Amino acid sequence: MNNLPPLAERMRPKNLDDYVGQKHLVGKGAVLRKAIESGVLPSMIFWGPPGVGKTTLAYIISQTLYRPFFALSAINSGVKDVREVIEKAALLKEQGETLPILFIDEIHRFSKSQQDSLLGAVERGTVTLIGATTENPSFEVISALLSRCQVYILQSLEEADLLNLLNKAMKEDVVLRDKKIDIKEDEALLRLSGGDARKLLNIFELLVNAFKGKKIELTNKNVLEHVQQNMALYDKAGEQHYDIISAFIKSMRGSDPNGAVYWLARMIVGGEDPLFIARRMLILASEDIGNANPNALLLAQACFEAVNKIGMPESQLILSQTVIYLATSPKSNSATTAIGAAIALVRETGDLPVPLHLRNAPTKLMKNIGYGKDYKYAHSYEGNFTDLDFLPEAIKGTKIYEPGNNARELETKEKLKKLWGDRYKY
Repeated sequence: MNNLPPLAERMRPKNLDDYVGQKHLVGKGAVLRKAIESGVLPSMIFWGPPGVGKTTLAYIISQTLYRPFFALSAINSGVKDVREVIEKAALLKEQGETLPILFIDEIHRFSKSQQDSLLGAVERGTVTLIGATTENPSFEVISALLSRCQVYILQSLEEADLLNLLNKAMKEDVVLRDKKIDIKEDEALLRLSGGDARKLLNIFELLVNAFKGKKIELTNKNVLEHVQQNMALYDKAGEQHYDIISAFIKSMRGSDPNGAVYWLARMIVGGEDPLFIARRMLILASEDIGNANPNALLLAQACFEAVNKIGMPESQLILSQTVIYLATSPKSNSATTAIGAAIALVRETGDLPVPLHLRNAPTKLMKNIGYGKDYKYAHSYEGNFTDLDFLPEAIKGTKIYEPGNNARELETKEKLKKLWGDRYKY
């Protein structure tokens, strides 16, 4: 049995009905499943964390549609490899054969010139491109290529999906079905997997091999004892990527510069893209600091621009300075909660009409029917303020913004109460 492929490979599903997770894309009646069943398949980008089935889904699509499947990895493929595949596809097209699917794993690692080499073939339909990425394609895929692709977001697998996968493996796998495996506790297995099916099956196989014999009992304690020591290294391509960046963000959010700089160092030593780190800090500056210290966003933006211009290793100094500043800044998530509340309100209430007094009135007809009537120009009043309703009538008086409990926003709270009275009484 030593020459068998890994368990994750042995359990790779062969069709959509066996595919685990992503029901929002490939469940009955879902958008991608409809496209597959219709046979009209756009070029697409699969964006999601490791181990959620991006490669598997691409292969299943090719098999379902009986289309040739060419696969490249951006890690070890270049423009020459891309052109060779496109030439093969062009030959198939000339011969009237079925056009292939070109799958590119980790497409975000392709340079601009490598991505440019795909454009013509994608635009002419010589190949249907399926790219897989763990990074936001808006940042990592050139706009010309991205505009020709549909982006599908794949989600981490849920607990039920992962447990079903384990049960299926124990029943069907050629090795595991001959063993008596009792999973007494599953919390450690699920936590260590992080929603990654490949990681879960790799861990499970490691455990089965560690416990000799046909009778195996798994508990949280013995799972952690056998697995945790194997997960200390940072792997920017997948395994620890999301755990480390999560610890990094939470350390800054929790105002701990020691923790934040430590996790920064783990990423730097592991070879993480410094622009990825800088982008995450930009997001945190608004999400977790916001108007408690507006300068945080300015510094994070300056950090991103400086890192982009300077590169490593010097950029580690700029990153460290910014990390410490963000970690020690006062915190507020009021901007995050405000936009969340506003979006929820819009979804609940729909397209409410804009009040007439707030509408633009560029024509005489619009003025005659009341557009802009009763609007009060704030600068014409004392203190550049006048009491006016700025929300649709149906939700008038709704409070969306809740100032944070920090010095700067407490001042904002008092100012709003003074201006608006009960309308902004917190």
